[in-house]
Amino acid sequence: MKKIYKDSECKTGALNNKTVAIVGYGSQGHAHALNLKDSGYNVIVALYEGSSSWSVAEKAGLKVMTTPEATRKADVIMILINDEKQPAMYEKDILPNLTAGKALAFAHGFNIHFGRIVPPKDVDVFLIAPKGPGHTVRAEYVIGRGVPCLYAVYQDFTGKCKDIAFDYGHGIGGSRAGLLETSFREETETDLFGEQCVLCGGVSELMKTGFEVLCEAGYDPENAYYECMHEMKLIVDMVYRGGLTFMRYSVSDTAEYGDYSIGKRIITDETKNEMRKVLREIQDGTFARNWILENQSGRLNFNARRRIETEHPIEKVGKDLRALMSWNTGE
Repeated sequence: MKKIYKDSECKTGALNNKTVAIVGYGSQGHAHALNLKDSGYNVIVALYEGSSSWSVAEKAGLKVMTTPEATRKADVIMILINDEKQPAMYEKDILPNLTAGKALAFAHGFNIHFGRIVPPKDVDVFLIAPKGPGHTVRAEYVIGRGVPCLYAVYQDFTGKCKDIAFDYGHGIGGSRAGLLETSFREETETDLFGEQCVLCGGVSELMKTGFEVLCEAGYDPENAYYECMHEMKLIVDMVYRGGLTFMRYSVSDTAEYGDYSIGKRIITDETKNEMRKVLREIQDGTFARNWILENQSGRLNFNARRRIETEHPIEKVGKDLRALMSWNTGE
């Protein structure tokens, strides 16, 4: 197993007397900015004029500037807006003000790895990728804990890029849990694969298909929803806590037997081969090209699919059933 770097090794002091600009104030942006501020770092938030987040960040006690102004002032620029919006914003607002010796940082390697952003040779480039959503990064920091982070150094112009990355990881609380080394390529490709084959694409289709099979066989949609979607969280929470072994220990022996005897009939060799094909398409840039073209053409297919998916029966049934759950305040 790779070495995990903890707090004592990561507070390098490399950001002492330096200014960090956080570009964007969404899920990750607000967490990074607030955590760095509370750690005593000099932070500014970079937004476009008229952004609805401007007043929100100011009310949180943060200094806000336009992205060009922040880039001129900052020593380290962390870009935390959506992947598809980064290249145009970078070319317009950051690159003209990115002078030698500054550091450019990312929480996802997509645009660097696929050449959508090509930084000048005289700046540092690093990655700090928390393995959790922004609200968790913030909440864990506030209670004295942290979310583990991946780190990578892509370009080390100053010879101090790793120290800067470590100090940044310390500032957002990541090193409380630990920093683990990766590369821009590895982080990007594994992240995309996990999203597409397991976490989003795989799980979504598995739940919908199970729901459809039960409904087509005449079972009540409400029962189908509970069994194929609602209880997914219960299982995942157990896996999150203690792995598959703890989950299997916690469920009934009947469920565990069904796990062993049926799982591979659903996830077959054909499924695994298709996963390998998906991985190759990520590695050779096919997915990235398709996603870039989708954005350049106005997201017609993306928006149509989003609309269709919201109308699936499992979503309609689920909305009604979740309204009965007083503890669920997600909608």
